[in-house]
Amino acid sequence: MPAASNDLKRFEVSDERGFLPERDPERALPAPLALWQELASELPKRLAARCVRDAVRTLPRFELAALRSPADERAAMRALSFLGHAFVWEGAAPAAALPPHLAAPWCALAAKLGRPPILSYASYALDNWRRLNAQGPLRVDNLAILQNFLGGQDEDWFILIHVEIEAIAAKALHAALPALAAARAGEAAELGARLEEVASALEAMLATLRRMPDRCDPYIYFHRVRPFIHGWKNHPALPSGVTYEGVAELSGPQLYRGETGAQSTIVPVLDALLGVAHAPDPLRAYLDEMRAYMPPGHRAFLAHVEAAGSVRAAVRDLRAAHPELAEIYDACLHWLEAFRSLHLDYAAKYIHSQAGGGANPSDVGTGGTPFMTYLAKHRDETARHRVSDAR
Repeated sequence: MPAASNDLKRFEVSDERGFLPERDPERALPAPLALWQELASELPKRLAARCVRDAVRTLPRFELAALRSPADERAAMRALSFLGHAFVWEGAAPAAALPPHLAAPWCALAAKLGRPPILSYASYALDNWRRLNAQGPLRVDNLAILQNFLGGQDEDWFILIHVEIEAIAAKALHAALPALAAARAGEAAELGARLEEVASALEAMLATLRRMPDRCDPYIYFHRVRPFIHGWKNHPALPSGVTYEGVAELSGPQLYRGETGAQSTIVPVLDALLGVAHAPDPLRAYLDEMRAYMPPGHRAFLAHVEAAGSVRAAVRDLRAAHPELAEIYDACLHWLEAFRSLHLDYAAKYIHSQAGGGANPSDVGTGGTPFMTYLAKHRDETARHRVSDAR
């Protein structure tokens, strides 16, 4: 099989790390931005004292010229995103406007990175970790968070579980393009081997997700972690959005979705690979919107997989002569359904059943959409794609 069939690097996807950066994220901003870095590092203390807004207003100009590499730019996007959300959500009432010396560099950097000027999953999780043992694995027991809001075990654990899932998913992403090539060529043995890799990765991803309650309590998550990751689209406390002062290209208040795991590219890629289709509903439209919040390379990889078709038709065509293919394919769906089912269970425990309102509502997700009904629907649709049940 040609090596080009698994050329992931052009999509900024790593063979070993998937959608995580190939090199560990930069820990801090360059020296000329030391005061910005100092405030970002002090966010837990400043938020506790409720003096973030005053501190932001005293910062010097953010010098974008100090950013000399893509890694620097991602570190800056992380810092500006956390500072921006801390500024908006500090205290009982959100701020409906961001000051120019925060808004302008944030917007300029977001445009360069191809994402909206808001905290997205890429800055919250993909670029927000370090290894405790620099030669050790990308697993929660060897990881720490670089940037927090309030800090504490629950916030760290919530993010790090996502980082480990991303690392584990690399095995499935590595198998995706060869699986599609094997499906097109009708190579049953190769297709089966690659789907086994996908099923194995999904099973391991689920095992990691099951560890979420170990150190992230639902009550603590809802009241200490979640309030700061909301966006300002479809949010009852900011119905008109937020104004980015001093940014001529953005006229009036802007509406952007908040940080959410729906901005991870893993599950959409696996849906596309396996041919899992979802009937139109508000969540599907929302998930399509979430692509704009993904790094451009990742959404290009998703589009590439979607354009290549799926393995489902090949599995159905080959299953009479190779019944093991149907079993392996259905195993992939089993683990994907189980992953979605556990996510739904967590959505109920960590959000829906909590007592919320105002700036932290429990009836909509951090992305600003009602979620319980549609998460259940997408889980059930996954199960209905099993080929052993199809005629």
